[in-house]
Formats: sequence, structure tokens, C-alpha cells
Amino acid sequence: MNDETPQHSVSVTGVVVRQDGRVLVIKRADDGRWVPPGGVLERHETPEQGVVREVLEETGVKVRPLRLVGVYKNMQLAVVSLAFLCEPIGGSEQTTEEATALSWLPVAEAIKAAPEARAVRITDAFAEGGPFVRVHDGTTLIS
Repeated sequence: MNDETPQHSVSVTGVVVRQDGRVLVIKRADDGRWVPPGGVLERHETPEQGVVREVLEETGVKVRPLRLVGVYKNMQLAVVSLAFLCEPIGGSEQTTEEATALSWLPVAEAIKAAPEARAVRITDAFAEGGPFVRVHDGTTLIS
């Protein structure tokens, strides 16, 4: 590879929705933001395997991915995140080194608690017409 080959990190996000419609969000240890759980996809994983692992690692909740919600690119960091709508199927909720708190919030509250670039993934999980493709600067969507 030469220096002109684009380098991107690929992440996964789990928009986990219970049967009562509440959405799982975590308070990130590194920046204190409330967001859906997720993280960097490992080389040997499929995106679905990665979202299952990341949600479990960060929250103790086991999930089943249902569908791709969208593709989100952080233009500042060159991170592409694949968001999946997931349903909880077991596990036990716990805080971790990455998540100092977790909560099941009503959709509107989860959207309000998260920065726009993360909240839109929740909005998109409940919208028709996806999967969506969006770009952001880490906090705010870029049109």
C-alpha cells in the first residue's frame, strides 16, 4: 500500500430495542456521552458477529441482529460504522470499563440523550426506507 490508499476504521453499532419499545443506551467512559453500544469491528468478524460481541462486551446483554439500519461515516476520524437493529435475547445488564452506566430509555428520550450523529441511528432504526447512508463530524450530521 502507498500513502495515497484510503485508510478507514470500521465499527458497528447496536440499536437494541426491547419488546416494550425501549432502547438500550450506554454512558461512555471516555467522553460521558449517552449512545447506543458499539465499537471497532475485528478483522476475523462479520459485521453481525461484531455487533453481537460489542453489545455483550459493553453491556452484558446478548442480542440478535435483525437488519442493517444504515452506514455512518465520521469524516473527521475516517470511521465507518454499520448500525444494526437488534433484539435482546439474554444476558444480564452490567456496567463495564467502556460503559459507566446503561439504561433502557423510551425512543424519544434515547434520541434526546445522544449526540445527533448517534441519535440518528436510533431514528433510522424506526424509519422506513433504509438502510440509510449519512456522514457526520463526530457530533453533528453533515448534509
